[in-house]
Amino acid sequence: MFNLEGSVAVVTGGNGGIGLGIALGLAEAGAQVAILARNEQKNAHALTELKKFDTRAIALPLDVTRREALQPAFEEVERRLGPVDILVNNAGIAVTRGSLKVSIEAWDQVIETNLTAVFILSRIAAQSMIKRKRGKIINIASEYSRFGSQAVSSYAASKGGLVQLTKSLAIELAPHNIQVNALAPGWIWSEMTEPVRNTPFYDEIILRTPAGRMGEPSDCAGAAVFLASRASDFVNGECLFVDGGFAIR
Repeated sequence: MFNLEGSVAVVTGGNGGIGLGIALGLAEAGAQVAILARNEQKNAHALTELKKFDTRAIALPLDVTRREALQPAFEEVERRLGPVDILVNNAGIAVTRGSLKVSIEAWDQVIETNLTAVFILSRIAAQSMIKRKRGKIINIASEYSRFGSQAVSSYAASKGGLVQLTKSLAIELAPHNIQVNALAPGWIWSEMTEPVRNTPFYDEIILRTPAGRMGEPSDCAGAAVFLASRASDFVNGECLFVDGGFAIR
């Protein structure tokens, strides 16, 4: 039920953190994996990790804000690995500024990366998946899709929009046997969250998290495999929180 052998998965921003954790989980379940991410050195490291599994993997340099590069990158994946069955829209950025201080340029960059690129890539993937009457699209949201934040307003807005996009795509693509769902990771160790280490805010996070710890990227892998597999064929438009209970406390 959770076997992904024969599937081709694309993971944007899959060369580190949550993205790499998910990519490794998909590969372990048998999927061929294509990483699309900007940093070529990190891509090479991720590819080394992926090749520990008995499956094919590639890594292509891509900045998801370069709209004109998205279609060619997707076509390159399909040319090298075959038709894409799973798209994980993981690439994302955050700008630590409230609404009164964030620049318009920074706002645009966050929305472009976290929301518009997801829309474009999902449309490209859906056009391919519709031909085969099957597919899985997994969007990586955030706790801030549920909560407001005075510190990362642009990020919260982008992730809230991403959940609504997920629901809308789920409805539109369901007749084609394509399921679209989101994962909302909690506080997971990554380059983005590293600055909270050894701060009073870290102590607040741990106190609020029933699991009593920060998550690891691998903690997101199982949920992603579930949403990528036939086990979730009747799950559509959902946002699954992977947060050790943070959101319910």
